[in-house]
Amino acid sequence: MTSISLCYDRGMNRPKLLLATSNSGKVLELRRILQKLDYELLVPGDLGMRLDVDEHGATFAENATLKAVAYAEAAGVLAMGDDSGIDVEILGGEPGIHSARFGGPGLTDHDRMMRLWQQMEGVPEAQRGCRYVAAIVLAWPTGRTELFEGVCSGTIAQEPVGMEGFGYDPIFFLPDRGMTIAEMSDEDKDAISHRGRAVRQAANLLHRLALSGQVLS
Repeated sequence: MTSISLCYDRGMNRPKLLLATSNSGKVLELRRILQKLDYELLVPGDLGMRLDVDEHGATFAENATLKAVAYAEAAGVLAMGDDSGIDVEILGGEPGIHSARFGGPGLTDHDRMMRLWQQMEGVPEAQRGCRYVAAIVLAWPTGRTELFEGVCSGTIAQEPVGMEGFGYDPIFFLPDRGMTIAEMSDEDKDAISHRGRAVRQAANLLHRLALSGQVLS
């Protein structure tokens, strides 16, 4: 059984939550969405660690679980793993779980976004449907895991627009809002995004556990 001292800051007496990612864009979003949660939010660098997790899962949920469990076991603290990406209908759901590696190694986020956008050249509006999918997994050093999922639907924009966000946001168009996600404020994005929806579900559980003193249970 893991000692409670591993998951609590002795000075602040707050539970620790390790954000199991080295993606700076994801870290910014997670910290923003979780800012009101009474936990000490850590990133791997705070603990002097960086794991190379083999994401061999067949789904977002499986890959998020692999990351969360690996970091929870290595650090001995509660960890939050994320796996997310963009599914494009006409591409049969691709890039999907390969979104972060779409197009092969050595590409930047912008390169991958442009590659996908160019691949959609000439596709009519009615066939440009897509969705963002996020799986958030909480993993305890005890072996417990909890899964939360969120989806945001839209279309591939006719051209990249906007400077906010990261990843595929400049080409993820929201018809009901008449803009891409990259044109939205952080607050508006978090309210409707796939990651925002999944993380808020996780945050509700974390809040209840903290109130009951059962963070390690």
